[in-house]
Amino acid sequence: MADVSRDNTDQNLGNSFIEADLLGAEQLGEAIDGQEKRKKEKTRDVIAEQQKANRGKSLGDILLEADLLSAEELGHALDVQLKQGKSLREVLAEQDVVTPEQLATALSIQLNMPLIDLKRHTVQPEALKLISEETANKHMLIPLDIIENVLYVVMADPTDIYAIEDLQAEAKMSVEPMLGIPSQIEQAINLHYNTTDEIAKQLSQFAPYQLGEAGGAIDLEAIAQSPIVQTFDLMVSQAIRDRASDIHIEPQESRVRVRYRIDGILHDSASLPLSAHSALITRLKVMAGLDIAEQRRPQDGQFSVKSGGQLVDIRVATTGTVNGERATLRILEKERSFIEMENLGFSDESFNKYNELLKSSYGMILSSGPTGSGKTTTLYASISRLDHNSLNIMTIEDPIEFHFKNLTQVQVNPKAGITFPTGLRTFLRHDPDIMMVGEIRDGETASLAAQAAMTGHLLFSSVHANDSISTIFRLMDLGVEPYLIASTLIGVVAQRMTRRICPHCRISFTPSPEEMDAYEAEMGKGETTFYMGKGCNLCNETGYLGRIGVFEVLHMSEDLRQMLVDNANAGEMKAQALREGLITMRYDGMQKVKEGITTPSEVIRSVFSVGQR
Repeated sequence: MADVSRDNTDQNLGNSFIEADLLGAEQLGEAIDGQEKRKKEKTRDVIAEQQKANRGKSLGDILLEADLLSAEELGHALDVQLKQGKSLREVLAEQDVVTPEQLATALSIQLNMPLIDLKRHTVQPEALKLISEETANKHMLIPLDIIENVLYVVMADPTDIYAIEDLQAEAKMSVEPMLGIPSQIEQAINLHYNTTDEIAKQLSQFAPYQLGEAGGAIDLEAIAQSPIVQTFDLMVSQAIRDRASDIHIEPQESRVRVRYRIDGILHDSASLPLSAHSALITRLKVMAGLDIAEQRRPQDGQFSVKSGGQLVDIRVATTGTVNGERATLRILEKERSFIEMENLGFSDESFNKYNELLKSSYGMILSSGPTGSGKTTTLYASISRLDHNSLNIMTIEDPIEFHFKNLTQVQVNPKAGITFPTGLRTFLRHDPDIMMVGEIRDGETASLAAQAAMTGHLLFSSVHANDSISTIFRLMDLGVEPYLIASTLIGVVAQRMTRRICPHCRISFTPSPEEMDAYEAEMGKGETTFYMGKGCNLCNETGYLGRIGVFEVLHMSEDLRQMLVDNANAGEMKAQALREGLITMRYDGMQKVKEGITTPSEVIRSVFSVGQR
């Protein structure tokens, strides 16, 4: 900042000399040029001094001096380097003895090159257009900016001469390499190389009639040779990379809108020509095994794809609309990282309460909430804590979203006569200790679940209900007698999913009066620092990155059981539960606001608004 101020002062002084006729404009220009030249020479001298200081120092020496590596670890890495013919940098990265950030910092010192933090820099679209995604992935780099006809590129290995030559040939301009952290570069590639432009490019190569007109005959061979196949593949792969849970393909009057649901919120992803709709839906139906000739009746199907080495299941649903068939694709990562109970978002008190429920040998434990509230994840995390070796655990699900070892999982298949009720009846003949029913949707399943819990089994299931108390009354609506609920239900965990503030762009802010009122209604008045995400590259400018659960754990006490048998209403039972220490979802959500995890508006959206995803 001092240099900038000095430059402004010098410029103003020069202007004053010109106005006083003491200096000509040409003379002033020469003086400024001389000043700039001296600045550059001084900068070069400083860099030369740094290079001289570090000359002869190896990467290992720098890490040793910084106490980031022991002599023993360095010696072992050098031995491996000698045997495998790799660079020391590659060996250290593989052995994980230093973090990627520490390794990049040491490289920055060794190369006398600045380390670029991509969290603090904006990737410019003009730079991005010059380098293909294929090149970016091949050499692990991201184009950052164009300055004075020079392309600045952040690279994991800025000493790779061959990569720089490739970049210069592709961009047709000079390239200035800079050092970056590999994990940040990979995230930037996934974020910025969006497939929307590529999809539009593919579709623009073909005339509308090649993609199929509405009401025309379906030519499967033409579709297989059209860009629609690649368009569909790009669409799915981009959704998986963007962490989307659903893809919505929606025909409009003049276009096909494609949206992704990311962290519970729908975002526009692409706008395709309406002429692509028929072929796109046909391609989807072929992959999901649906009837391509049926365009009015709703259909359901499923297919699997490989993405990034992972197997991903895609569940498909189609239905007719006034503008044509729409499709919704649910993305289920079969090999996803499992979420442990400790990481779901339970407060300490709620976690201890729920953990006590899991120690029960019989009874019914229910997870409740709307679609997309994380009920299945909680059930899976619960099952994972149980003893899979000494207990016979059986589940019936629709679909199976995570595969466990050492327990029996059954997929619902109505065509084969396998439904939730028939599955439960079958399980009872296989000596189970614990059973999990994916969802209680009807009276028959609800009654069978309660009877199974009554006969000495521990049963887990999920129910669509707004909160813990309304879950009880939902069972009654399905025809389960109050006395049977009182005898079998031991606990309910009601939940929602709320978005986390992006940790990379978190700043403090002042909430609106409405947000403050909602917060103080749960937490009371007091000094609180509120945070929000201002938006950055890593969160796609949304201010949020990932989600966390908001929970309400109800333990069925004797008083609550008696009130249920005595036909107490929901308000009376809620009041009793609060007297017994029930932590509501609203309170739990605002507690996460106080801890700087989420924002008041996000809690209001996800928890206060009934039915929000």
